Amino acid sequence: MTSKLSLLKRPPAGLALVPVACLLAACAVGPDYHAPSISLSSRFAESGAASDGDVALERWWTGFGDPTLNALADQGLAQNLDILTAVERINQSEAVLRATGLPALVSGDIAAGTGRSKQQGSIATESSATAAADLVIDLFGGERRAQEQATAQLQASELDVGTARLAFLSSLVGAYVDARYYQEAAAITRGLIESRQQTRDLVKRQQSVGLATDLDVLQSQALLDQTRATLPAFEQGFASSVFAMATLLATPAAPLMTSLQRGAAQPRPPAGAGAGIPADLLRNRPDVRAAERSYAAAVANVGVAEASLYPSLDLAGAITASNPSSWSFGPALVIPVLNQPLLRASRDQAISEAKQAELGWRQTVLSAVEDVQTAQGATIRGRRELSAQRAATENYGRARDLSQQTYEAGTTTFLDFLDAERSAGTTALALALSRRSLAIDWVSLQIAAGRGWAAGP
Repeated sequence: MTSKLSLLKRPPAGLALVPVACLLAACAVGPDYHAPSISLSSRFAESGAASDGDVALERWWTGFGDPTLNALADQGLAQNLDILTAVERINQSEAVLRATGLPALVSGDIAAGTGRSKQQGSIATESSATAAADLVIDLFGGERRAQEQATAQLQASELDVGTARLAFLSSLVGAYVDARYYQEAAAITRGLIESRQQTRDLVKRQQSVGLATDLDVLQSQALLDQTRATLPAFEQGFASSVFAMATLLATPAAPLMTSLQRGAAQPRPPAGAGAGIPADLLRNRPDVRAAERSYAAAVANVGVAEASLYPSLDLAGAITASNPSSWSFGPALVIPVLNQPLLRASRDQAISEAKQAELGWRQTVLSAVEDVQTAQGATIRGRRELSAQRAATENYGRARDLSQQTYEAGTTTFLDFLDAERSAGTTALALALSRRSLAIDWVSLQIAAGRGWAAGP
């Protein structure tokens, strides 16, 4: 692969002779931009070789089939403060672009005044008006390079909105998945508390007929107390998740808390863990595209710095209407001489910044590939974990019921029954946690693939 960094060569130390043809054509000095390239594998480590195409408008969060989540996502895409801030940066970049080109080359003003004076006993009134204009001839294309730079920065700002949207969706959907997990865990815990109250009562009845000891009663009570102690953490986890969503939505937390307390099933992602191919990321990841535009802006800035090394030509004129009237017009050639070391240092700094921008783009691409492969592997294994955890939960639940029956019949010790009770509760909570982890991994995969970055509310 040929690196585009070779385009950014430093000119000789002496002031280069500028061809007359370049002057007449008003050429643009500095390197012309060429899109960077990078060698990527034809497929991800655990994926096929089929491209996903353009997924910028794909509303992947609707795959959970949760109307509440869909409504929250639409609300946040319209009013999230980070997204609105990114949109406002577009306005700033547009203003910078409008200030380049001809507006930066032309300047002028009109001044008018009147005054009274007294000389040798007589009073005189004098009035004058002056119109002045100045035009800079863009001989070496410095201003055109500045316009190229501003255009690329504007495009990067537009893509940054997509990055902000993905960051918002990742945070919002993640917080929603957490909230539903904590609700499920709290519900499971409340069920365990009720079950373990029944176990304690059972042991007390067994004790009353001489089939259980005081130790058995204490152990059953301790397990009940321990279960009660875990409930507040789940309730606080739910509240914290709702508070996080309220901040992302820029809305009060209390109404959202009331709405979500009605409860719903844990979000379950659809089947599949496809992510296209690595080359798709060059189109589908807004941060990758923004990094490429930042590199383009940095290359254009080299031309701006290069043009400052060469002479500049100004055409200036002025007309003064007074008594007497006057006018002036003529070109002025300015040749930078004594500040050449400073200008060359600025040019070399711009070259280095352009090289850093290309390296930054490459790193962004490689990080994007890593993100996809990590999230994809986690999703694939998360599905296997969930399947095994579901089977374990069912088996432990049956073992707990069977242990209770044999304990009541007097053929199983209380210690065996207590162990089965504890294992059934642990696996039930572990199943809810596995569902949460799979949902989070699937969300990470959608974000890593760049899905939905251009989707609006």
